[in-house]
Amino acid sequence: MQLQQLQYFVAVAETRHFTRAAEQVHVAQPSLSQQIRALERELGAELFSRARGNIALTDAGETLLPLARRILADADTARQEVQELGRLERGRVRLGATPSLCTGLLPDVLREFHDRYPGIRLLIEEGGSHDLVRELARGALDLALVVLPLPSPSPALTTLELLREDLVVVSSPEAPAPGTRGRSVRVSDLQRERLVMFRHGYDLRELTVAACRAAGFEPDFAVEGGEMDAVLGFVRAGLGVAVVPRMVATRAGRGLRVTPLTRPGLHRTIALAHRSDVAPPRAARELQRMLMEAP
Repeated sequence: MQLQQLQYFVAVAETRHFTRAAEQVHVAQPSLSQQIRALERELGAELFSRARGNIALTDAGETLLPLARRILADADTARQEVQELGRLERGRVRLGATPSLCTGLLPDVLREFHDRYPGIRLLIEEGGSHDLVRELARGALDLALVVLPLPSPSPALTTLELLREDLVVVSSPEAPAPGTRGRSVRVSDLQRERLVMFRHGYDLRELTVAACRAAGFEPDFAVEGGEMDAVLGFVRAGLGVAVVPRMVATRAGRGLRVTPLTRPGLHRTIALAHRSDVAPPRAARELQRMLMEAP
């Protein structure tokens, strides 16, 4: 079994078309087909069903696809690791993070990392913790900043707790202050507010809704389905209030009133995760060190 054969197999699996797959990997279509047939002979099973010109994965193909993607990702990581030996003058780091962390924690750390290692490419993928864990498991990311506890704990991942962050309530300064105390807001006070809510799959959505239900009520959404920038924009426009990380609220600038939650308040724990069976590349380990040391 050759890496090239696995690359061709993944290309066909993703395009469902031999000619387009050949164009994608820059090889003649007959050569690609020949390599796929050689791979099938070696495995002793057909990987594709080719009935009436429709290309579909067989059961064997479905089984091989995630394994092939991981093998190719690991091979690429090995190539990057060797290239990075020396003084970290070239290479890449694939980092996943939730959108709120891309807004709050990452900019300063990434600027410092880029200033120190300008030859290292930074590839950032935004997503919820569930999606990032899946991408880590299949080898598509080197590191990921996720919210604990993980949606589906995985023994194949190592997590290092990074920080514990307070959540606050943001509202428009032109609207009445949320709650009744002025200086702080209880979770129960949110029953009288209309919330601007994140899309499904957003860690902050699950945390906020769970807190409201624990306080004995279902939250009332004025708007839902947004990403972080959209949610902050809707709050500035006076459509409702939102629960966001303090770090994000601090960076958001003018146009927002920030009110803390009454103790014990709401918090979230941020962790840095990587695969347990493969050491992150050297450049990723250096970024990990800088994130762990960030104030």
